[in-house]
Amino acid sequence: MRYEFRVTGRVSPSLAGEFPELDTVPVPEQTVLFGSVSDEAHLYGLLLRFQDLGLHVEEVRRLPE
Repeated sequence: MRYEFRVTGRVSPSLAGEFPELDTVPVPEQTVLFGSVSDEAHLYGLLLRFQDLGLHVEEVRRLPE
């Protein structure tokens, strides 16, 4: 499964490094992180990591394969 996560603001390269399994693209007023998510536990683990790092997730979308 592939997912896209949109977070508020610009994510620094060092903070993006906390998500080695995701690619990062800055867009106006947000940062988009996307990549493969192996299962539901991985998805929830990513969401917890965003929260622990103080990132506000505005949107989560499952991408077509």
